[in-house]
Amino acid sequence: MVDVLGHLGMGLLWLAPAWYFIDDRRTAAVFVGVGFWFGMLPDVDLVLSSFQGIHHHGVFHTVLAAVVFAAILGPILGWLLKRLFGGTTWFSREAADHATALGVIAVGLPSLAHVFADMLSAPDTSTRIEPLWPLVDGPVVYMDVLFYQSFWATIGLFVLGLAANVAFYYWSDQNEESRRTQPS
Repeated sequence: MVDVLGHLGMGLLWLAPAWYFIDDRRTAAVFVGVGFWFGMLPDVDLVLSSFQGIHHHGVFHTVLAAVVFAAILGPILGWLLKRLFGGTTWFSREAADHATALGVIAVGLPSLAHVFADMLSAPDTSTRIEPLWPLVDGPVVYMDVLFYQSFWATIGLFVLGLAANVAFYYWSDQNEESRRTQPS
C-alpha cells in the first residue's frame, strides 16, 4: 500500500487518457483536477472504522464499493461540474451534455485505481485486499510489489501520474490540431 500521495498519483495515472477522449483541453483539466481526489475515497473506511464490522481494506476496498461510489456520487459530481463550469470556457458544451457520465468516471476510475494500488502491496502491517468480494471470498492476486507505505513507490506513482498527464496534455494538443485540419 502506498501513502496518500501515491494513491493520488495512481488516480492521476488512470485518469490521464482523458486528455485524449475529452474534446477540450480545459474540460480535460477540470475533469482530471477534480477526479483524482477520489483516489482516496476507499480510505473512508479509516474514518468509519469505529463502526462495527468496518475495517481498513474491507468492503470499501472492493470493486463493488467503487461501483456504488460511482453510481451515487458520480451523478452528483456531474451535476456540480455542469452547474459550476457549464457555460464557461472550462466545460465544453459536449461535456455539459455528458456531465453525468463524466462524473461517474471521475469517481469510479480513481476509486478502482486506489484498490489496484493497494493490491500491489505486501501486507506487512495490513490485511490483504479482497477486491472481488462478495463474489470471491479472499484475495484474488498476490502481487507484493510494494512495501507498505513505501516512500519511493509513493513519490514514484505521484511523479508518474503527473508525467502521464503532462504527456497526454501535449499529445492532445497535437491531436486537437489534427482534428481541426481534417475536412468535415
